[in-house]
Amino acid sequence: MPPLQYLTEEWRAEAEKRLKAELTPEKMNHITSSMSNIYLDCPGGGSKFLLFRFENGALAEIALGTGEPPQAEFQISGTYEVFAQISRAELGAQKALMTGKLRLKGNMIKALKLAAIADRLNKVLAGIPAAY
Repeated sequence: MPPLQYLTEEWRAEAEKRLKAELTPEKMNHITSSMSNIYLDCPGGGSKFLLFRFENGALAEIALGTGEPPQAEFQISGTYEVFAQISRAELGAQKALMTGKLRLKGNMIKALKLAAIADRLNKVLAGIPAAY
């Protein structure tokens, strides 16, 4: 598969396909939650969002867009480059949060409990051949 441009509709569709195939409700601990990643300083200017919504551990929605992100239980914001490093598995999401490279809005205690699940999600995304 040729690399897909990161954060394009083609990349989003591949992410949805892989997440649905690889993350079973059991692997996701049957969670019901949502997370909106907000990418700042994107190439070409502006910001984008990537929303993940899980219901009973199954991916219910993955949405990519610009402007105001949809409501989500957690909002994580950071620069495009920081998220790209996480997607390339060069930087761990927890380390990025703890060092201030990412900012979290939402219940920090619940977010820490869900950290292992977020790592599983990021591992799947890291497997997508992408151009940044």
